Amino acid sequence: MKTPLDVLRRGDTDVASGTMQRAPATRTPPARRPRRRLPNPLRGRWGVLVAATVLGLLVLGALGADGLRPAADLRSDLDQVLLPPSWDHPLGTDAAGRDLLTLILHAMRVSFTVAALAALLAVLLGGAIGIVAGVVGGAVDAVIMRVVDFLMSQNHLLFSLLIAVLAFPVAGGAGAVMLAVGLTHWTSMARILRSEVLTLRERPFFHAAIGVGAGRVHLVRRHLLPHLAPSAALGFVLLAPHAIFHEAALSFLGLGLPPDNPSLGTLVAAGQQALLKGGWWLVLFPGLVIVIASMCVGALGDWWRARSQPRWRSELEL
Repeated sequence: MKTPLDVLRRGDTDVASGTMQRAPATRTPPARRPRRRLPNPLRGRWGVLVAATVLGLLVLGALGADGLRPAADLRSDLDQVLLPPSWDHPLGTDAAGRDLLTLILHAMRVSFTVAALAALLAVLLGGAIGIVAGVVGGAVDAVIMRVVDFLMSQNHLLFSLLIAVLAFPVAGGAGAVMLAVGLTHWTSMARILRSEVLTLRERPFFHAAIGVGAGRVHLVRRHLLPHLAPSAALGFVLLAPHAIFHEAALSFLGLGLPPDNPSLGTLVAAGQQALLKGGWWLVLFPGLVIVIASMCVGALGDWWRARSQPRWRSELEL
């Protein structure tokens, strides 16, 4: 025989009134389908191998631009204006009759150099600030982290435009781009290296060094920098795609390199005017180089991060 407590647990009887009541049916919400992500063709062992091969070919082409396509081929030829891709001109010609393949090879050298220097500036600046915040601590650490949080909540491209406009008269096109990209991307490195410093401060060897009277400079030089170097190198690799994209964006907007020293961004900017005349190749091929180079560098950086530091937070992703 059922007791009132058993019936109440089943939820089909009102004990106070003695009437039978059916408990309201509860609807189970449908399970959400996991979001399908686009397949990454550069993921896995073979994908990383392909990315390294393609990136190596691009770098070799940029370094050997003078040997493969001398700068003398950049002379204007009004009889070869806006020719589509052919055997004589594999990627076509631009509005001035210059070979587009030659332009892209020389532009890759400029863009890759500017992007590498900008990423290096971001790593050095962010690393120095992150180390100071982690080592000093206290109010200095709190102030630095609030500034970092504020800058990370803003739009990087808008800050890059402002810095490029202010630095262009002083540093020129290449210097303005390097400063604009470097001064807007150091915050992620500062946060990551600060967290690494805070972790290293709790290690026994760090306390032993403090116990024997080691100063802050000695601690940073002998005990922190050797452990932070792999993270800084990985950050440089992961920041390189950001620098490539932002350099192309600033040059496209006219705040980057001058037309006589073309980069990939200036080629895309110049090619948009030829789209109305049917010159689709002037935008397609430089844009493909930007995307492919960024994807290859990003794939190598993700592979390196997964193998060296699998628990590292991905604060440097796009």
